[in-house]
Amino acid sequence: MLVKIDQPTPELPVPDVEAAQAYYRDRLGFNVAWYNEDGQIGAVSHGDCALFFRKTDGPIAAGTFWVFCADVDAAHDELRERGAPITDPISDKPWGMRQFTVEDPNGHRFYFFHDL
Repeated sequence: MLVKIDQPTPELPVPDVEAAQAYYRDRLGFNVAWYNEDGQIGAVSHGDCALFFRKTDGPIAAGTFWVFCADVDAAHDELRERGAPITDPISDKPWGMRQFTVEDPNGHRFYFFHDL
C-alpha cells in the first residue's frame, strides 16, 4: 500500500505578504488564513487549495500553477466579476481541457481547468 500524499502547498515569493493576501482575497475569493510578521510569511486558502506567501527582496521568479475546477465556467465567471486579470479567456483547448488563465501582480500564473 502506498502512503497517501495530499495536495502540495506552494510558497510564492512576493514583495509584500499582506498585500498579496489582500489581492487574493479581493480578486480571487481566497480567505486569509494567517500571517506571521516575524517570518514575513502568510497563507490564504480556498476550499482544498492553500497558498503560502513569503516576503522576498529583489527579483521574483514567477511560478506556474494548474488548478482543477469541477465547474471551470462558474470559476471563470466569479473571478471575472471580482476583477481578476484574466489573461487568456475561457476556451476549449486542443489538448483536451477547458481552461482560462489568471496572472497576479507578481507574475504568478494560474491555469484554471477542467478536462473535456
